[in-house]
Amino acid sequence: MSIRIREFRGKGIAIRGNDIDTDRIIPARFMKCVTFEGLGAYAFNDERVDAEGKSKGHPFDNPSFAGHPVLVSNANFGCGSSREHAPQALRDWGIRALICESFAEIFAGNCSSLGMPAVTLGHDEINELQKLLEKEPDIEILINLENLTIRAKDKEWKASMTDAYRNALLDGSWDSTAVLIEAGSDIDKVAEELPYI
Repeated sequence: MSIRIREFRGKGIAIRGNDIDTDRIIPARFMKCVTFEGLGAYAFNDERVDAEGKSKGHPFDNPSFAGHPVLVSNANFGCGSSREHAPQALRDWGIRALICESFAEIFAGNCSSLGMPAVTLGHDEINELQKLLEKEPDIEILINLENLTIRAKDKEWKASMTDAYRNALLDGSWDSTAVLIEAGSDIDKVAEELPYI
């Protein structure tokens, strides 16, 4: 049965910066894998650690944000190459939803196909939310996909999202495996009518 995603709740982690591309999210040298499992360990690797492997103080290494599933960043997040390893690496690290000023279109689509909402807020609202998270890391964020609002503490903002991705999350069609299983008998009927089967 397909999973319908109407809202998401979780604590947030602020990753500041515009034009954070997929190579920054997961450097290409870590993509020599058969599955996506384990990629989370290398998410933002070059920004997290120096040549000796020592932490540079990136938010992903800050214990205050450990396990926080909502990534909050700025404009044009996920730009660059269209590698689906980038959202997969974030997902493997523990990210389950993203709120940014804007996304690269293919990146947002890849997030949607994983059941990860990629929702946008304006520049001032993102800045306000990031400051709130940095000051009070344990604040819970509520992303409501039905009415497209985001709430944190006593604040509420009107959000936006690409209609196709939002509708896919709301009706469960983002989960292509479940959709195929549910449509199994219909697929069999069509296959029986094909002359070359």
